[in-house]
Amino acid sequence: MARQQRIEYEGAFYHITSRSNLRSNIFFEDTDREKFAEILQRTKKRYKYVLHAYVLIDNYCHLLIETPLVNLNQLMQNINTSYTVFINRKCRRSGHLFQRRYKAIVVDKDNYLISLSRYIRLNPVRTNIVDFPEQYRWSSCREYVGYL
Repeated sequence: MARQQRIEYEGAFYHITSRSNLRSNIFFEDTDREKFAEILQRTKKRYKYVLHAYVLIDNYCHLLIETPLVNLNQLMQNINTSYTVFINRKCRRSGHLFQRRYKAIVVDKDNYLISLSRYIRLNPVRTNIVDFPEQYRWSSCREYVGYL
């Protein structure tokens, strides 16, 4: 069965979710999250996308991305492949790190953007990792509220 083609267009907003394979971790320590953040910064320059919100949890990540260009597939392939290669080398493992393809939902920026941004930034609180969202280092919340 062929994969369903993704909807891509200039100026689109996407809620991206990448989950681990077999419900295991994709982030094992802070240096892994630092590497993922570095990959996000590198790909932002290369693919010219805007990262509005993110959260990196042990076995998944959420991204809120705006694509001025029609290049979601290329940029996500670069992000997930780069990070998988990093983890596989670091942990001396092989194979898939992420479960299936990333999930990409087109976001209606007029009606859902603020709610989605809040949902992503509050994820560490909802999952009982921290009591307040700004306590979690691996989310865009600290930048949003001016901690950085």
